[in-house]
Parts: sequence; structure tokens; C-alpha cells
Amino acid sequence: LVASAAAAAVAANPAASFIRSSCRATTYPAVCVQSLSPHATTIQKSPGQLVTTALTVSVDRARSAKVFVANLAKFRGLKPRERAALKDCLEEVTDSVDRLSKSIQELKNMGRARGPDYVWHMSNLQTWVSAALTDDSTCMDGFAGRVMEGRVKTSIRARMTNVAQVTSNALALCNKFAGKY
Repeated sequence: LVASAAAAAVAANPAASFIRSSCRATTYPAVCVQSLSPHATTIQKSPGQLVTTALTVSVDRARSAKVFVANLAKFRGLKPRERAALKDCLEEVTDSVDRLSKSIQELKNMGRARGPDYVWHMSNLQTWVSAALTDDSTCMDGFAGRVMEGRVKTSIRARMTNVAQVTSNALALCNKFAGKY
């Protein structure tokens, strides 16, 4: 009964329906819906607001991961390889935050650009989001292999996988948005 009431509420909400249908274009649709639904009143049915919100969610999660990695790197008792991997990961996630922040600014700079100006701004945005996704993946690469088994690896992979998923979804929504204009 509760599940059917929730489904009816979502069906009656055009913003929630817009988010759900837009998220079908992503690699992680359930993560997309879960991360964007709390922002339905802001997004409404605006593709531009959807992309802005997806990028904002992504940069917020990346910032949180950056703090997490920085704090984890301060722990005593880390193995030298763990400490080195955390240092590298911190650099990567810092780059990811910077690139995602640039992409949000680029979206704001687009304004009502059309034609070649629009293509230029959108290309920059897509490049930066794609590079941020690569940064997220590169962070996790440092924890590959059996030598790095343990709680540090598990913690980092869980956090960075979530960042990578919301970033991948943001890129997919950017690409979908780019194709509409």
C-alpha cells in the first residue's frame, strides 16, 4: 500500500517523471533518480536545470570524497603503499573537483549562446566532465590488485564509485542536453 502510494505520488509529479525519463539516458539510472529526485522542485522540467543540478550533485560528492581521502591519509598505521595511493588519489579527486567546478561555471557562462558559441561552451563542459570521470577512475586504479586489500581500499572504492557514477550520469545528461540544442 505504501509503495503504491509512493508510485502514485511520483506519477502525479511532472518534475519527478521528467527526472525519471531523463535518467533513462544514463548508465546508472537508479543512482540518477536517487540523487536528483530531492531536487525535483528546482529542476521542474528544465533540461538546463537538470544538467546544472546533476553537475552540482557530482561536485558536492567529489568534495565530500576529497575531505574523506584527506582525512584517511592522516591515519597512523597506514602501509607505505596505502599512503602513496591515498596521496595520488587526493590529487586526482582535487582535479575532479576543479574540473566539475569549471564545468558548472561554463554552463553558467553559456547563457543563451547559440550556434558556434554554444558548441564551444558545450564542448568545454563535456571535456571537463569527462576528464573528471577519468580522475575518479584513476584514483581507484591506485588501489587495484591483491596487495591493496583491506579497509582502506574498500572505503575508497565505495566512495569513489559513487562519485564516478554520479559524474558519469552528469556527463550522459550533458550529452543529452547538448543534442537538444
